[in-house]
Amino acid sequence: EEGPAGLSTSAGGVAPAGDGQDSTPEVCTGAEDAPCGEESEEGAEEGAEEGDGSGDAGDGSGDVGARAAAEEATACREDGHCARPCPPAEALAAGEAQRARACVPGGWFVRGVDEPVAGCAQADMPAGATPEVPAMRVWVDTFVMDVDEVTNAAHAACVRAGACREVGALYRDFRGAEQPHTGGTWFDARDYCAWRGMRLPTEAEFEAAARGPQGELTPFGDALVTCEEAVIEDARGRSCGVRQRGSRPEAGRVAEVGSRPAGRYGLRDLVGNAEEWVLDWWTEDWASCGEACAGPNPRGPCDGAEACPGHRHRAVRGGSWYWGAACATGVNRRRYRPDNRPPHHFGFRCAATVEG
Repeated sequence: EEGPAGLSTSAGGVAPAGDGQDSTPEVCTGAEDAPCGEESEEGAEEGAEEGDGSGDAGDGSGDVGARAAAEEATACREDGHCARPCPPAEALAAGEAQRARACVPGGWFVRGVDEPVAGCAQADMPAGATPEVPAMRVWVDTFVMDVDEVTNAAHAACVRAGACREVGALYRDFRGAEQPHTGGTWFDARDYCAWRGMRLPTEAEFEAAARGPQGELTPFGDALVTCEEAVIEDARGRSCGVRQRGSRPEAGRVAEVGSRPAGRYGLRDLVGNAEEWVLDWWTEDWASCGEACAGPNPRGPCDGAEACPGHRHRAVRGGSWYWGAACATGVNRRRYRPDNRPPHHFGFRCAATVEG
């Protein structure tokens, strides 16, 4: 199934392993040939309110830009399969029918962590759950992803085209044209991306985009993010201290897209702001997922298909304005019902595999 500009909406054509090639990713042990990730965590979010959209949007320059440039070197697997190069910049620019996209070069990256990051009380999860363990090396092919979360204005265009149903946030102050579109179901997110000839990113793609090949904790490095880098809860309160709805202490909201600097690969708000739906069915941790979460381009149980016996939840990634920095990491995983009941303010962005 082909998308725009030589991109495929499939979640990754898995190439068979060559003779003597074991396609199962390695569990990180700290050995020299198997680099491990740092720490981990989880995220969650509820309905609430206002963010001021402050902070200057960055361009991914400086240290982050240098890291991204170094990461663009072509990677190959032992079976001879090599990641495809990124499309030219003009193919990724925003146009009449497309939002601006960024390219994530394919290759090996560290997914998960061996020691969860403390401090993220993940909602809708059993006490003591560690869904982000263990650390493994996983391969993803080159893909493109929206620079920003899909906005209310972008989703409204899909509604006008008759390809999306009209659905949105519970609260008026979440409905600004350039705020992330939140409040919809996993199915609504899927339909919007399909309308654009794209799809939801897989968990592996989301984490690769957020952490890079070295398995750093966030798009900005191994330190937890601050309010200068992401829309999160801090000591001042949710949404970096924004207040609304009278004196309610839980008030806060998603900020307009682009209110924070770009991180790795030029992507924004991969951690914080709105938690994001991804393609995969939920699995309790990487080890119990088995082969469905191993091999090249893993898509989780049932390959992310419409129905998956024994599975009730889809995965949500990235933390949000509602939760603190310990939840706003590239390893953060949360589960939720794909019908989004009761409704939470989850957002999303679209992705596509780069084909020849």
